[in-house]
Amino acid sequence: MVLFLKDIYDIIQSSFLPPERTRAKAAFADIDAAVTFENADAVIVGVPLDITTSFGKGTLKGPESIRAASAFQIESLIYDDRIDIKNVISLFDIGDIIFPETPTGLDNVQYILKYLDENLVGLVSQISKSNKIPIILGGEHTVSYFCFKGIQNKGSMLIHFDAHRDLKSEYKGQKLCHTTPFFRLINEGFLKGTDLIQIGIRQADELEENYAESNGVITFDAWTVKNDLDDVIARLSKITKDRKIYISFDIDVYDIQYVPCTGTPEPFGLDPFEIIKIIKGINRSADLVGLDIVEVSLRNNDYREGTLATHTLLRILDREFVRTKRSRQ
Repeated sequence: MVLFLKDIYDIIQSSFLPPERTRAKAAFADIDAAVTFENADAVIVGVPLDITTSFGKGTLKGPESIRAASAFQIESLIYDDRIDIKNVISLFDIGDIIFPETPTGLDNVQYILKYLDENLVGLVSQISKSNKIPIILGGEHTVSYFCFKGIQNKGSMLIHFDAHRDLKSEYKGQKLCHTTPFFRLINEGFLKGTDLIQIGIRQADELEENYAESNGVITFDAWTVKNDLDDVIARLSKITKDRKIYISFDIDVYDIQYVPCTGTPEPFGLDPFEIIKIIKGINRSADLVGLDIVEVSLRNNDYREGTLATHTLLRILDREFVRTKRSRQ
């Protein structure tokens, strides 16, 4: 166990910028320094990635936006639940992954993606093996591919909040990019289509729709949520009963009015109150094994998305399906 923890520390020291040295200059939620990797229930990893985004840019600053809002603007008391997050889960923020310079003559996108496949997958795997929850702050949605691959609980259900399916086989010649992570996971055998739940969808192409249908993907699109939220919650509770779950939360699941900075905002989206109800609809017997929150951006000191992402994250982490050491006692 000592050797394992030493390996983790070596990775952190050599490959990550400590949270206090990131652009946010703070750890997520101003975490108590007494929380260490050993005694943490969950480990936060920043992945400031913005290399395959195809419309608006800005996800490079996602972790900064979330950390700054959570540390300097938002209280740790979750007001609607009257729960202080620091009393229910111990969080350890290791900072932002440091990307190496691409050697001359190599394709930058492919080099960085290979680096993530060799390093982020391994780190998530080690966090998962240590019985801690990896929490990834993105960054473009491509990061979900690497994070889910690293989860040790094979056969986990993936709950995907998004305006888009991200089920393209390729996009503009790229097989792995922000529009393809869930196709790649299914196609490569890391995820069953019937174990993918997509919530808030309102944009896709015909091939994605056909692929989702033929692979048994469970879909609660935005119109379904708006027209019969109670039924969605009841079905979600039944589907997630006693399941290991991974949550991938794209900030653009929220309606365009709530996400002024993200690269691909869409109308007809969900509002914060609907999202809270859906999160609470996940069965309390489920077991969260991993989480990413992605496509958050920051422009002109506009921290609205970082604020919304933080409030969403806090309301996931205080649920009964987040098994911490405290809840196991």
